[in-house]
Amino acid sequence: MNNFGEKVNFLWSIAELLRDRFKRGKYQDVILPFTVLRRIDCVLAPTKEKVLMTHAKLKGKLENLDPQLRKASGFAFYNTSKYDFEKLLDDPPSLASNLKTYLNGFSDNMREVLDKFDFPNTIAKLDEHGLLFLVMERFNSSTIDLHPDKVSNHEMGYVFEELVRRFNEALDENPGEHFTPREVVRLMVLLLISVDKEVIKKQAIVRTVCDPCSGTGGMLTTTKDQILEINPNAEVHMFGHESQPETFAICKADLYMKSVDGRDADNIKFGSTLSHWQLGARCYDYQCANPPYGKEWKLDQAAVEAEAERGHAGRFGAGLPRISDGQLLFLQHMLSRMKDPKEGGGRVAIVMNGSPLFTGDAGSGESEIRRWILDNDWLEAIIALPEQLFYNTGISTYVWVLSNRKDKRRKNKVQLIDASGFWIQMRKSLGNKRREISNDQIKQVLGLYTASEAGEHCRILDSTEFGYRKITIERPLRLNFQASAERLARLEQESGFQNLAVSKKKDAKAKAAEEAEGRNLQAAILKALRTVPDTLCKDRAKFIPLLDGDLKKADLKLGAPVRKAILSALGERDETAEICRDDDGQPEPDPELRDTENVPLTEDINDYFDREVKPHVPDAWINTSVRDHQDGEVGKVGYEINFNRYFYQYQPPRPLGEIETDIKALEGEIMAMLKDITQ
Repeated sequence: MNNFGEKVNFLWSIAELLRDRFKRGKYQDVILPFTVLRRIDCVLAPTKEKVLMTHAKLKGKLENLDPQLRKASGFAFYNTSKYDFEKLLDDPPSLASNLKTYLNGFSDNMREVLDKFDFPNTIAKLDEHGLLFLVMERFNSSTIDLHPDKVSNHEMGYVFEELVRRFNEALDENPGEHFTPREVVRLMVLLLISVDKEVIKKQAIVRTVCDPCSGTGGMLTTTKDQILEINPNAEVHMFGHESQPETFAICKADLYMKSVDGRDADNIKFGSTLSHWQLGARCYDYQCANPPYGKEWKLDQAAVEAEAERGHAGRFGAGLPRISDGQLLFLQHMLSRMKDPKEGGGRVAIVMNGSPLFTGDAGSGESEIRRWILDNDWLEAIIALPEQLFYNTGISTYVWVLSNRKDKRRKNKVQLIDASGFWIQMRKSLGNKRREISNDQIKQVLGLYTASEAGEHCRILDSTEFGYRKITIERPLRLNFQASAERLARLEQESGFQNLAVSKKKDAKAKAAEEAEGRNLQAAILKALRTVPDTLCKDRAKFIPLLDGDLKKADLKLGAPVRKAILSALGERDETAEICRDDDGQPEPDPELRDTENVPLTEDINDYFDREVKPHVPDAWINTSVRDHQDGEVGKVGYEINFNRYFYQYQPPRPLGEIETDIKALEGEIMAMLKDITQ
């Protein structure tokens, strides 16, 4: 990145001015808004006088000056105050009040953006500490040009990320959301539009693009640029949503600076995508996003759960993931906003970590969302990216490509591409970002995707291959029984036995009487059980009559909870004992021996059971009462995408002779070192 270090060092020098006056974690509250303000000031400078002349000429003559002032500025926004950075610095004593006048001179749309930076509070703090003039003077320096033509939106994003990292480094704080590397954005965009080149080339083509986690807007602008590169006459409309006020303001301000009518900027909304979506039911041709990884959605929980109750009439009908990670909620949202296939359909590219691939057992929210996606045949491909690619995290990430208008050759198929080895080392690291994907490697990945042929880095699988049916395997309960002193002592710890001497009566006298009666019953039970022969019995069917006989002799009639407590205390698991059976003569399952098996959807569960389970545990059986909530068949259906399984290559261990030779060589080196030390 050209002069990246210079830009960062320049802005960091401003941070040095704030030392001892602002907390390090608050430096960005000053630098980010002033950076944006300076960029805006640079953009409006050439037409500043024309705007002032137009305003003076038409003020009081027209009710709505907005269209004329926009035309004069050449942008969808303007500033009618007499000030710019140069003039503000000419009057240091009045700088704070003049700066507020300057901010109030912006058109309503840009003032809405700047309000997200909480400028009045920042100005007041800087003025209080005598830093306002110094900060503005530094920003007005000719050392750096912050005009968007000189510093792109994406490069500015990298600068911001590096600054935030430095601000928080000493505080050991998380620097925030993950800024998407520009090469990853480019790859995602090309995966989105590569199959549509011929359509995009058509005359009067209109395309809509949306990013529900728009950040500073890099994905949106890159998508638009790539479409216009294919067809300069294409009409591209951008839409976005962002919940962080600073990044929202950066995104919207940059879009205002890049357009004449400001329509794209007006389509960027502020608020949570999950709970306060503000773009209505509009659907899009293309959507791309980098949602936050492993971030709780607790603040959105009430709204999300309420919408989920509407089923597929809402956005979250497929299921809800665990509260600690909302990535799959964003994916569901995007799929609900794909254009209908009858209107041309929609395509989605989203980058996530590994959790959405496999987190969640059969029947869980995550598994049900994957099931919904694969059952609808929307998943085209998943591309594994290299590690250490993102600025704020070194973890593995994956790009999912989805569409409701798959090509015929992709129907009911999913393509997995292992691009984890497609990277080059960066000359200088940016935070955790130590690697990048070169343009040639992007072309290589794109070639694998478009070819859609199995090979070393590519697997083509049926959608059903990711599904399994989780069946419950039962084994019979086998118990032996003995009325030994040790087991009788255990009876006193059983809750069903202890509750005999517990009264719920409120009257103290009645309570004491009932508890005393309970203790007498406990003593009578123990006395009766001591008459049961102290011999080991391995058949419950034979032991129960003996037990009942002695209890009957003692004239004791016991309820089910007490009988259960007695059998629990006197019984122990014994593999050599007879099977315990219910009243119908059927084997009772042993909860402690209960197990599960994941049977591929492509295989019959009985065939699998006979081959994989029966030979090892002949007395086992499948619990047919556990059934799937959708198809009603035995076992719960689950889906997971164990990416690494499909690319695993067995590496045989080295021959023992080689290992032994290496060990002896090391031993020789150690002995030589010890000899040198002792001498």
